[in-house]
Amino acid sequence: MTTLGSRPAPARRRRDPAPWDPAQAHRFVTSDGTALHVESAGDDKAPLTLVLVHGWTQDHRTWDAVAGGLPRAVGEVGDPLRLLRYDLRGHGASAPARPGTATIERLADDLAELIADRVPHGRLVLVGHSMGGMTLMCLAERHPELVSGRVDAIGLVATSSGDLDRVTLGLPGLFGGGAARIEQRITAFLRRRRRDALPLAPRLVRPFARWLVFGDRPRRTDVASVAEQVVLAHPASIAGFRDSMAVHDRRVALAALRGIPAVVLAGGRDRLCPPPHAMVLAEELPEAEFVRFPGVGHMLPQERSREVTERIARLVRAAAR
Repeated sequence: MTTLGSRPAPARRRRDPAPWDPAQAHRFVTSDGTALHVESAGDDKAPLTLVLVHGWTQDHRTWDAVAGGLPRAVGEVGDPLRLLRYDLRGHGASAPARPGTATIERLADDLAELIADRVPHGRLVLVGHSMGGMTLMCLAERHPELVSGRVDAIGLVATSSGDLDRVTLGLPGLFGGGAARIEQRITAFLRRRRRDALPLAPRLVRPFARWLVFGDRPRRTDVASVAEQVVLAHPASIAGFRDSMAVHDRRVALAALRGIPAVVLAGGRDRLCPPPHAMVLAEELPEAEFVRFPGVGHMLPQERSREVTERIARLVRAAAR
C-alpha cells in the first residue's frame, strides 16, 4: 500500500511573516535565492514520486482533495509512493517572485531544481493544473533530458499550450473584448500594488471566483478555499505571471511528451482554458486519454476531485508496473 494519507494542510489566511529557513524540510531555496514552500508525504526514498503542480493565483491546497483520496484510489502498487506538492514562487507560503522572474520559464527551472534536490533518483509522475500544466510543457522544452529520462506519466488538467491572449472568459462578441480589457486593467493594478498593502478580504473575492473559475453548483467550501488562496498570492508576481501566460506558446514543445502515458482533463465550462485548448493538447498527444467534464469550470481538482484522483491513480499504477 502507499504510505500517503497525511491530513491536508490548514488554510493560511495571511502570509507568514517569519523569515524562510532553508534548513527546514518544508523549504527549498532555488538557485536565485527564492524560498519555496514544499509539502511531502510518503517515503522520501520511494522509487516512484508523484509531483502535483498548482495553477495561477492558487497554492498546493488546490490538490488537498486529490491528495486525500490517492491512497484509496492507488491501492496496492507494490513499492511505496511519495507525493510532493509545493507553492510556486509568488504563491501561497513561498517567497514573491524576484523582479523579472515571474515567468513560466522560471517556474520550469524551479521544478527541475526542486526535483534535482528532493527527488534526485527514481521515476516520476508529473501532474499540473492550469499554469502548473504550462510549467510541465515548459519543463519538456527546457529540460528534455529530465522528462525523457525519468518521467513515466504526465497529467495536464484544465490547461493550455497557448493563445491565452485571445481568451474572452466565455463572453460573446464585444462583451468578450471588454472582459479582456478589464482583465488588463486588473493586472496593471496588481503590478502597482504594494506588498505591504492590506490584503483583500476573501469574502470580496468569492463572488468573482465563483463566476470565473467554477461551473455548475460548486461547493461553498471550494469557492472559499480558492478565494483564500487568491488573496494570499503576491500581487506583483501574479501580474507578471499573467503577462507570461499571454505569450505562452508551447504547442511545439508537446512533441517531447509524445510516447509518455498521459491524460488531458478539461472542464466543459472552463472560462480560462476553454475546451478547444484541451483539444489542441489531445491532438498533439494522440495517445493521451482525453476527458471532458460537462458543466464543470476551471477548478477540476475541486469540482471533480474523485474523477481527477482516479485518472491520476491510473497513471501512478501504470508507472509502478
